[in-house]
Amino acid sequence: MNQLSVRNLRKSFGDELVLRDISFELQPHQVTVVIGASGSGKSTLMRCINLLEEIDDGQIILANEDITAPDINPDVVRAKIGSVFQSFNLFSHLTVLQNITLASRKVHGVKREIAEDQAMELLSRFGLEAKARSYPDLLSGGQQQRVAILRALITKPQLLLLDEVTSALDPILIAEVLTLIAELKAEGHTMLISTHEMGFALKVADELIFLQHGEIAERGNPHELLADPQSEGLRAFLAAMREAGRL
Repeated sequence: MNQLSVRNLRKSFGDELVLRDISFELQPHQVTVVIGASGSGKSTLMRCINLLEEIDDGQIILANEDITAPDINPDVVRAKIGSVFQSFNLFSHLTVLQNITLASRKVHGVKREIAEDQAMELLSRFGLEAKARSYPDLLSGGQQQRVAILRALITKPQLLLLDEVTSALDPILIAEVLTLIAELKAEGHTMLISTHEMGFALKVADELIFLQHGEIAERGNPHELLADPQSEGLRAFLAAMREAGRL
């Protein structure tokens, strides 16, 4: 059974077709990385999958459930998906521990003591236990983004969406976040990731998808795809990544 199936997904904003007949699948424990230039549709795809954007056509199946069916409750679906975007979106008036446990307590009904024990276990495992009582403003950007990922992880989501989670960070802080994501892969989490970090994509991706103008231009094994791109679009994109020092 696929953990995620996207079938003929189409999305427009006004007269602009942003996603055109997107289809792919994720198996349980698979990591798929989506690459492409800015404006290619990566973030829109992520927002459609967690139902932040209403699709125009197609289906999204999560763990054998059509989450795009008319009678679906988006809030119930989002409780099954962990989403982390470019901005950290941590609550500045809450401590790290309170930020991480908020969804567990308020959405999933986990008792405070249990939620805090689970959060401290995560923080300890990823070297952030000393920051549990700190407020987000006292953390580095890399630490804040790692906390945002742990917040998404604590509810044991069926799927983890990570959309350009390093784009707002400097190179040193990027390494902290990428190390955490590599550890999550090793633990077997099912993840859909968009990134411009090509070296990281090669390290963690089981499959690579190249989006261009809202379409899947190429997809396949990351090493084969990057070593021998078949389309002019991917060749141009990879050349730009090399020039930027990201490959």
